Amino acid sequence: MNVDFHVSARRKLYEMLQSGSLLVIFSGEEIRKTNDEYYPFFADRNFVYLTGLECKQAILLAIKDSENTVFERLYLLPPDAHAERWTGKRIRPQEAESISGIKDVRYINSFEMDLHTFATSGNFGMLYLDLYRCSPKDLDRPVHHLLKNIQCEYPYLQIGNANDFIRSLRTIKQPCEIEALREAEKITREGILAMMRVSRSGMYEYQYKAEFDRALGQFGPKGPGFPSIISAGANNFCIHYYEYTGRAHDGDMILNDVGAQYQNMITDVSRGWPCNGHFSERQKLLYECALATSNYMFSIVRPGMKMEDVDATIRRYNYERLKDVGVLKSFDEIDTYMWHGGAHHIGYDVHDVVKRPEIIAPNMVFCIDVGIYHEEWGIGFRLEDNCLVTTDGCENLSAAIPRTVEDIEAIMNKR
Repeated sequence: MNVDFHVSARRKLYEMLQSGSLLVIFSGEEIRKTNDEYYPFFADRNFVYLTGLECKQAILLAIKDSENTVFERLYLLPPDAHAERWTGKRIRPQEAESISGIKDVRYINSFEMDLHTFATSGNFGMLYLDLYRCSPKDLDRPVHHLLKNIQCEYPYLQIGNANDFIRSLRTIKQPCEIEALREAEKITREGILAMMRVSRSGMYEYQYKAEFDRALGQFGPKGPGFPSIISAGANNFCIHYYEYTGRAHDGDMILNDVGAQYQNMITDVSRGWPCNGHFSERQKLLYECALATSNYMFSIVRPGMKMEDVDATIRRYNYERLKDVGVLKSFDEIDTYMWHGGAHHIGYDVHDVVKRPEIIAPNMVFCIDVGIYHEEWGIGFRLEDNCLVTTDGCENLSAAIPRTVEDIEAIMNKR
């Protein structure tokens, strides 16, 4: 993403704020893992979306006055020779300005006093914060600590949740975001092909993961966009499986739910294949049901369709295919074989934190995910592709990643 993208995203957000308001967005902080070790820092996605910056303990402050003029400031950690000797150079104001387009860049130690000055000026009645929580049990983040302080020190300030506005902006992808997704799809393809080409009976799941990681490592240091799900045989019946300790036995299906990232845009692609490179009769039967369902969805998704109908149609159409081949008799049985939903948005998050739309519109990007889990037969897999809604239909962004029985077997049997 270039600086214009982030400037435009902020401008659209500022237009949604009421006059006489303040906005504070945090980049996040390191979380301690043990003793002197921290988990790898992962910047808040909304902060990255708005600024392009991935530095820790940074803050975006925007001031919208009564005349709707907006002033913005960025606060960074100051230079610290000792700390930088251990953990690397901190971003400097000039560099942060070139990435974000924010010209007023200050150090973090002045934020508290600046906010106090604005909060007590009498010119502002609203403070917008990004108060998103995935679960009420989530740890408090810097924004939640600030909220408690605001409620105590400045109770006259109304609190607005900026997350609602940012979600709506992230729902529709801009051209540069879509191009970044296209690049991420190419990288994802290389990773999946690498696994297919070496697949064999006796391989451990961690060996498949090593091949995927090696392939992605040729395109940059960030690696996968989310923890890879790679499993074999019975482990395929754990939907979010991260152990990588199982071993593929002859006739097992390999399930992988993986994705690369490019310029912070993340893909989410699933493919299933027999570890020996040859689909059995039952594997092929179930896989063809999933493929037919996926192809059907890509033929009907278009602007104006209800978002809730995507999941519902996947389930209904796949049920008909499974019924036709004798796997089940009634729609009441579908939950035995389909365990999860089939459509979530992707982007800055693999399950993108967007405002889930009622009606599909152009430039939305979400998954078409068809999972079939037949425990009695020992066959579990999913076929997941990334759907870009166009002006009159949709495009499968991950179509170049082998997805038919014939294409998968052809790749695997060239070894």
